Amino acid sequence: MLIDTHCHLDAEEFAADRDAVVAGALAAGVSLIVVPGVATGSFAALHDCCVRHAACVPAYGIHPLYVDHAEEADLATLREWLLRESAGPHPPVALGEIGLDFFVAGFDAARQEHFFVEQLKIARDLGLPVLLHVRRAQDAILKQLRRVFGKHAGPGGIAHAFNGSHQQAQAFIDLGFKLGFGGAMTFSGSLRIRELAANLPLAAIVLETDAPDMPPAFIGHARNSPENLPRIAAVLADLRGIPIDEVCAATSANARSALPGLALYDIHP
Repeated sequence: MLIDTHCHLDAEEFAADRDAVVAGALAAGVSLIVVPGVATGSFAALHDCCVRHAACVPAYGIHPLYVDHAEEADLATLREWLLRESAGPHPPVALGEIGLDFFVAGFDAARQEHFFVEQLKIARDLGLPVLLHVRRAQDAILKQLRRVFGKHAGPGGIAHAFNGSHQQAQAFIDLGFKLGFGGAMTFSGSLRIRELAANLPLAAIVLETDAPDMPPAFIGHARNSPENLPRIAAVLADLRGIPIDEVCAATSANARSALPGLALYDIHP
C-alpha cells in the first residue's frame, strides 16, 4: 500500500466527485492521503473531508501564496485550531502547507517569511512536523529552519515537491526531513529531479501527487488524482532499478517516520 503525503483533496476541483476519487485511490492501492491546509478559511472544509473519508488525514497551515490575504489573527486561529483538533478524533499529523515561494511574480518575501517563521514557532511549540512548500526558496527556508529549530533539532517533516540541489537535499535530510517526489519526476525532461530521485537515499524519499495540481506526464493536462500514485511509484522504481514493491514499502515507512501521527490512523505496512 502507498501513502500520498500531499494531496489537496478538499479543493473545489474535487467537489463533484470526491467520494469516487477516494474510492478510486483506495482501489488503486493508496491507503492514506494527507490533505494539507492552505488558509484558515478552508480549515472547516478540510476537516469535514477527513471526517467523511477515513483514508484522508488532515494537516493545517497557511500557504505562502495565501499570506497576502491572511491577517495576523489567522496565526492565533491556526494555533487554536491545531490545539483543539489534536485533542479530537481526527488529529492533524502536521502543520502545513507552509513555506516560501519565490517563483510567482510580485511575491512579498518579507510577508511570506513572517508568516513562515511564526508558523514554524507554532510547530515547535506543539511538536508537530511541517509540510514545506519550497519553490525557488530552498536556501531561505533552510536558514529559517535553523533559526527556529537549531541545526539538529525540531520536529522535521517533508519538503514537498523537492527540486533543489544534492547539497540542499542533504541539508534538509540533516534537519530530519524527507523529500517529496511526484508528477514532475515522471517527465523525461525533468533531468535534475529524476537524477535526484534515482540517487538520493531511498530512506529520504516520500511520494505525493499534489492533486489536483502537478499532473504526471502520463495523464497530460488532466486533473491530477491520488489514484495516480501507484504509477508515479512505478516511475521511481524504474529510475532506481528496483522492484516497485520495495518502493512502496520504503516510501510508506518513510512517510510514517516523517509524520508519526499517521500511527493514530491505523496504518499497516
